[in-house]
Amino acid sequence: MSGTNAASGAAPCRFAHYFVICGIDTETGLEPDELAALYQWLEADRQGKDPDTAATGENFEQSPLKRTFKSKVLAHYPENVEWNPFDQDAVNMLCMPKGLSFRTQADSREPQFHSFLITREDGSRTYGFVHTFYEEVTSPQICSAMQTLYQMHQAENPSSDSPSSSSSSSMDSLASSLDEADSPSSSSCRSAACGGYDASRDTLFVSKALCLITPMPFMHACCRFLSQVHRAVTAASPPPLPLESYVHNILYEVPLPPPGRSLKFHGVYEPIVCQRPGPGELPLADFPLGQTFTLLGVENLVQLFNCTLLEMQILLYSQDYQRLMTVAEGITTLLFPFQWQHVYVPILPASLLHFLDAPVPYLMGLQSKEGTDRSKLELPQEANLCFVDIDNHCIELPEDFPQFPNKPELIQELSEVLLRYGISPVGGAPPTSVPTSTTTPGSVSTRHPGLKSQQALRELEDDGRNGNLGGEQLAVLELLQGNATLERLQALAKRTGVRVEALRGVGGEGEAQGGRTAVEEEELRNAKLNVQLREVVASRFTMMFADYEAFVIHSAPDLESWLTNREQMHNFDKASFLSDQPEPYLPFLSHFIETQMFATFIDNKIMSQWEEKEPLLRVFDGRIDKARLYNVRAPSLRSSNYQRCTILKESAQAIEQRLMKIDHTAIHPHLLDMKIGQGKYEQGFFPKLQSDVLSVGPTNNNRWSNRTATAQRRKDRHRQQTEHLTLDNDLKEYMQEARILGKNLRQPKLSDLSPAVIAQTNWKFVEGLLKECRMKTKRMLVEKMGREAVELGHGEANITGLEENTLIASLCDLLERIWSHGLQVKQGKSALWSHLLHYQAREEKLEQQQAESPVSSCPERRKSESSIGMPSLRASVIQDMRHIQSMGEIKTDVGRARAWIRLSLEKKLLSQHLKRLLSRQALTKKLYKRYAFLRCEEEKEQFLFHLLSLNTVDYFCFTSVFTTIMIPYRAVIIPIKKLSNAMTTSNPWVCVSGELGDSGVRQITKNVLEMTFDSAFRPHTHIDAMFKCQNLGKLTTVQLGHDNSGLLAKWLVDCVMVRNEITGHTYKFPCGRWLGKGVDDGSLERVLIGELALPNADEDCGRGCRTPDMQHSPGQTRRVSITSMGGRGYKPTSAQIQEAIGEAVNSICKHFHKPEKERGSLTILLCGEVGLVGALEQFFHNGFKSARLFQKTVFVWDFVEKAVAYMESADQMGDMQETAPLGLTCVSLCHYVSAINSSPRNIGKDGKFQLLVCLGARDRLLIQWLPLLVECPVIQRMYEESALLRDRTTVNDLIAVLQTLHDFPITLEASLVKGIDL
Repeated sequence: MSGTNAASGAAPCRFAHYFVICGIDTETGLEPDELAALYQWLEADRQGKDPDTAATGENFEQSPLKRTFKSKVLAHYPENVEWNPFDQDAVNMLCMPKGLSFRTQADSREPQFHSFLITREDGSRTYGFVHTFYEEVTSPQICSAMQTLYQMHQAENPSSDSPSSSSSSSMDSLASSLDEADSPSSSSCRSAACGGYDASRDTLFVSKALCLITPMPFMHACCRFLSQVHRAVTAASPPPLPLESYVHNILYEVPLPPPGRSLKFHGVYEPIVCQRPGPGELPLADFPLGQTFTLLGVENLVQLFNCTLLEMQILLYSQDYQRLMTVAEGITTLLFPFQWQHVYVPILPASLLHFLDAPVPYLMGLQSKEGTDRSKLELPQEANLCFVDIDNHCIELPEDFPQFPNKPELIQELSEVLLRYGISPVGGAPPTSVPTSTTTPGSVSTRHPGLKSQQALRELEDDGRNGNLGGEQLAVLELLQGNATLERLQALAKRTGVRVEALRGVGGEGEAQGGRTAVEEEELRNAKLNVQLREVVASRFTMMFADYEAFVIHSAPDLESWLTNREQMHNFDKASFLSDQPEPYLPFLSHFIETQMFATFIDNKIMSQWEEKEPLLRVFDGRIDKARLYNVRAPSLRSSNYQRCTILKESAQAIEQRLMKIDHTAIHPHLLDMKIGQGKYEQGFFPKLQSDVLSVGPTNNNRWSNRTATAQRRKDRHRQQTEHLTLDNDLKEYMQEARILGKNLRQPKLSDLSPAVIAQTNWKFVEGLLKECRMKTKRMLVEKMGREAVELGHGEANITGLEENTLIASLCDLLERIWSHGLQVKQGKSALWSHLLHYQAREEKLEQQQAESPVSSCPERRKSESSIGMPSLRASVIQDMRHIQSMGEIKTDVGRARAWIRLSLEKKLLSQHLKRLLSRQALTKKLYKRYAFLRCEEEKEQFLFHLLSLNTVDYFCFTSVFTTIMIPYRAVIIPIKKLSNAMTTSNPWVCVSGELGDSGVRQITKNVLEMTFDSAFRPHTHIDAMFKCQNLGKLTTVQLGHDNSGLLAKWLVDCVMVRNEITGHTYKFPCGRWLGKGVDDGSLERVLIGELALPNADEDCGRGCRTPDMQHSPGQTRRVSITSMGGRGYKPTSAQIQEAIGEAVNSICKHFHKPEKERGSLTILLCGEVGLVGALEQFFHNGFKSARLFQKTVFVWDFVEKAVAYMESADQMGDMQETAPLGLTCVSLCHYVSAINSSPRNIGKDGKFQLLVCLGARDRLLIQWLPLLVECPVIQRMYEESALLRDRTTVNDLIAVLQTLHDFPITLEASLVKGIDL
């Protein structure tokens, strides 16, 4: 046997660390299960009773055959292993999760096999494999105790031998999984005798468990070894060697196979083969993935896989422990190269049910009682839960999560692999559990109907009880097995055609192809299927993350500084990574790169600069390098085309070759230096093994063990020394925390489950939630502020709308988990919405009482001047709830809670609302247990403070998501403050436009004048109109007009204010111009450009501060609009005008360089206060002779019209036609001006000029029209010599600047070009 150090981590390479026997301790007798007592304590606490006076484990309502009794670890060998200390309580609990169970001869007593795992604090795992069988009870004390208990049960329940009626409590249905559910036939054999126990008539049997604890999941090998040990106990004649020889052999003489090698060792009757993947292959996974796919179906499994990647809470539910383990391990092995970072308990013992209350992502398995209805199973939180009912082959998914990229193609490829192995891709295996005595666990027995009968026949051949083999023959067989000479003879005989049937008869198992037994054949099939299914999924990640290294940020000079600043550092350039991905992948990837498993993966990558690469990362990077070598990624960059896995054949061949050609054979079991006469063989009873020979391994004949252990110790010592040299104690502690965020939450400790420990666990949850809240709000702020800094011209953008949406969705999930923690009674799927409904009911009741009482409510707050005409919106939790409740589009409580969070965040009221909700302490006490997060005062205050910090940035997370809902808008038209100008007899109308559409023309009732007073009690009138329409998104323009009827038709309007009555966002549309014929520019309608109005101090109280407007640097005073000041005594200089044009063009260029969904409104950049139209208008105004002639103002549009009239005159057109391009340009200008003038709209001259600039920019004609206007003789009459328009150099510069707009597809809002026929 070649000695290679195959150990990973700290464990030397022994195949098995412990052999354990659990069962009944005849000396202490029957003890009620302490875990059941603890469960009753928890249940009393949950129901609000005094837990200390709760029953202490005695329960006479249930038949004693159905109750749980304390099991014990009867023996374990060796006593302790230095690198893997023995955790007695945890092993006992997981070997017998339901405690001891009793049977009589009338019950089914088939042996059962299941596995478990224990995750240690450093994240490493130890696997346990358990063979449970029933052994006759020989102790008269136990039998009489059972008889007495049964009589007491009958006295309490004279009428019932049947199982006790189930209580209505939700957790009771979970606890009842303590009842026996192993045997499918247990319910069918309940005769009168079956239900009870009579010592004089019945034989009593009790469960006993044999367990192997190993560092690696060699499930098939352990299962075969344990079933052979059990067979040796139940066989008619004793095994060839004492059982100690076999146990000693597997503990001390069988090594782990080295990477990339196979190993054969010997059980009691047959050899057992196992193999281990090589360094470049996927890591070992021996649990049958085929069975996982058979149980759930490909589609369900891919959805479950997706939920696991997005780190949701996952609860597996089955009667069969082994199924829970198989599905849990199957799903986690598919995650390569990532690893599940949170709570992972594939088999949750009944005493740990309070862990379902954990407000963290988890993957847990819960045993169901036979016949338990899923609808009665109430779980503490379901908003983010994926519930997997394995036995009924169905899953319940959380709402609203992104799908895995190329999901249909992935399902198709996985289905093809399954079909090649004869497995249906549609889930639905028979729900009966497979006892280990007939098949290997996980072998899928639905494929070959003939296989079962062959298996049964082989069992008959093998079984010593059927007289097929005597003890002598067995001894001969043991000598012949594994004999190299015999194997060579057999191969020679095959080649020469000699039959060796007799020998095969001695061998027991019928052989399949290639000299392998049917069981080995089945194992090979499973191994090949496993690796091919995993390769299909792994190749998806290799494709998706082929370029991930380019986006890893290596910012720290050494490990120490990196660990110290871990939380403050950006380790991965998420925005750039996402910008490099195909569009369809973005919803999934933007969520996935926020998960803990991705963060840990990137951390491992960064740490690999200073430390040895983590094994999964090494394999993954190797695959990416190989793909790059073959240049697979380059052509498919930014392509969402599905690429199939190309290495399925090679991966299966590697396994087959290892199993065909065994690399190593372990030492055979042999006689030990034992005392004779102890551990006498007695059929059906597991003997007491001699501990002295099993407590220590061989001293000299096992060189590989000593060598690797020494090497490992040397390595450990070296690592500790370097750690001590470089890191002080605080830093080491921090290092541990940094590597495993939330380490304390990752794994429940099974050994100590006192109420004090449970309280401590809950405290850790509270701390973990607060830390997560701090991290999430900080991330949201940093990303959002970074974005706004970019808009102000600092640095590069590092957040996309998609990423922002992902961060907000994860905040919603966090709030749901906080509200689910420590719930007394669960109502509905969303704990937060349930709390809000309770609050609403109480508040509405109080409102009703106040309305009936004569005391008047407090007076309305006086409106401040800045919100003239806008009645203030009351900040009310109830009001926001009513808005959400009126939205028919949202059908579920989870959806309503998320919409309410988004609305509160957009209104900057989230912290204030939640503070108000939690201020009703009586309600919080009624709904939550004393350890709940929401009842920890200090943490709650910090949590609300973290949420308050989000008020410093603007979110539109409600408006931008619920785009189809109907929203009430209030429009207020405010005239300039002269009462005579404020009156109008005409019929005004308004049309509001936003990024998602427009409201259509809304007529306003004639003269709906309202009188308001400002802070100095000066009277003002305004027109106030309410209308409802589909969500318009962020508002951009308002078209305001009237029909010019009546005596007072001229109207001087200051501005229009429009408010979204749900979100409270108010937009101001400045006007400052007349509407009416014969005044100003004669306009009867104007297009006004709006900006979000700053909330005033009164309205904003309780919300905290706000960011400055996006377009302006907070440090500068706001730039005065050169347009609005024109003609009012303010004359900008030539330099200011040119700078304004440059900035306007620059803003438009920046707009088009953003991702399409992030761009915002182009209308504001064209026509807004600092837009292109205003800047060009100022250019044309420079040096314009606009002195009033006979009291009539001359406008820039007058110059344009005169120039066009000149061009249209017949002789000039004739001249122009000579130069064709110039002629065409001339025609286009005349055509556009004519179309604008003939429009049915009553827009004034400034409005027409605005329209001409917008259309010219859209159709890329501006730079062609400018030379025409400059060359036109009219310019000399209307412009002074010093005008910018008459300076050739300046005009050429302007043309060059405007030329840059030709690269972009400018589209104009419908409100701007309405009625223009071009």
